[in-house]
Amino acid sequence: MNLLEVAALIGTIVFAASGAMLGVRKKFDLLGVIVLGCVTAVGGGSLRDTLTGQTPPIWFKDERLLWAAIFGALLGFFAYRYLERRESELEFFDALGLALFAATAANKGIELGFGTLGVIFVGTVSGVGGGVIRDVLAKEVPRIFLKGELYASTAAAGSLTVFILHRFIASDLAVSAGVIVTLALRLLSRQFNITLPARDPEKPLFPRDSTD
Repeated sequence: MNLLEVAALIGTIVFAASGAMLGVRKKFDLLGVIVLGCVTAVGGGSLRDTLTGQTPPIWFKDERLLWAAIFGALLGFFAYRYLERRESELEFFDALGLALFAATAANKGIELGFGTLGVIFVGTVSGVGGGVIRDVLAKEVPRIFLKGELYASTAAAGSLTVFILHRFIASDLAVSAGVIVTLALRLLSRQFNITLPARDPEKPLFPRDSTD
C-alpha cells in the first residue's frame, strides 16, 4: 500500500465520520448514522466510477474502502463528543480527502480522454459528491451552495492543475501537484476566510451614483 492509498483511506474515514456526526446531530439511530457516514465516504467515488464507466464502483471490489467508511461512521457515532472538540484536525483530513479524491478522479478522466471541462467536472464531483448526497439525505442545503470558505472550487482548481501538468510531467507527479493545490487553497481559505462573491437580491448589482 503506497502513501496515496493510505491517505485515501484516512480521507475515507474522515468523510464517513463527518457524515455520521451530522446523523448524530439529526438524532438518527445507529443504522442511520452508519448509512449516512458510508454514503458520505463512498458517494463521490461512486459518482466518479459511474461517470467514467468503471462499474461496479471500486468499493465493491476493494472492500478496504467500505470497511474504512464503516469504521469512520462508528467513530463518529461513539466518539462524537471527542471529535467535536477536534474540529481543526478533522478539517485538515477532510481537506486532504477532498484533494485526493478530486486529483485521482481528474487523472482517471484524463486516461479516458476527457477534455478540460470533463476532467474538472469528474474531479470536482468525486471530491464533493458524497457531501452533497449526505446533506440531501439529512434535509440540509448542500454545503457547497452556502457562502463560506472555498470548497468545491478548490477541487476544481486541483483537477485543472492535474489536467494542465499531465502533458509535461508524469501522471503521479501531476496528481501530487493537484492534491497540493486543492489542499493549500482549502486550508488558506479557512485561515483567511476567503470566499467567492455572493449576490444580495435586495441590493442592486451596481450601486447607483449618490448624485442621481
